[in-house]
Amino acid sequence: VRHAAVLVLALYPLAVSAEVPEPAGYREDDYRAPVPATLNGATVVGPEEAYQLWQEGKVAFVDVLPRAPKPEKLPEGTIWHEKPRLSIPGALWLPNVGYGRIAEVTDAYFRAGLAKATKSDTDHPVLFVCLEDCWMSWNAAKRALSYGYTEVYWLPDGTDGWTFMDYPTEELTPEPGAQ
Repeated sequence: VRHAAVLVLALYPLAVSAEVPEPAGYREDDYRAPVPATLNGATVVGPEEAYQLWQEGKVAFVDVLPRAPKPEKLPEGTIWHEKPRLSIPGALWLPNVGYGRIAEVTDAYFRAGLAKATKSDTDHPVLFVCLEDCWMSWNAAKRALSYGYTEVYWLPDGTDGWTFMDYPTEELTPEPGAQ
């Protein structure tokens, strides 16, 4: 019995950290941290369910991983290579739309990207992805719900979970107009 009590106490911090509550608003800092298991109004899916949705071809996939900006004042002649983004084939990459607060121009870019992905149909299913433990996709899915999208999916395991399952990937380029 004593060993069981020690085990329970040893595992208690893991159980507590796994229960991340949904914030009332958007997450505005520490974007790479444990995420909630839920998103009110959305359907949370794992990699297997996301793969099934992808195979069916009826859901628009939107990747919201931020894009690293090109450093300012690089010495002349410095070659700048963007880090490639490997993601779910056919996903639309809308970088930087998952921050807790976004500028009006980013909001317009996000709305335009969603309209492109869903053919301007707010009832068209849309799935948001980033990386594992990335609040960007949680924020983006929540924001899409606030825009009136009715069938929103969220993949909290992100492309990390997708690639762990050895599902296919392709290199994405950001949708033009990325901020």
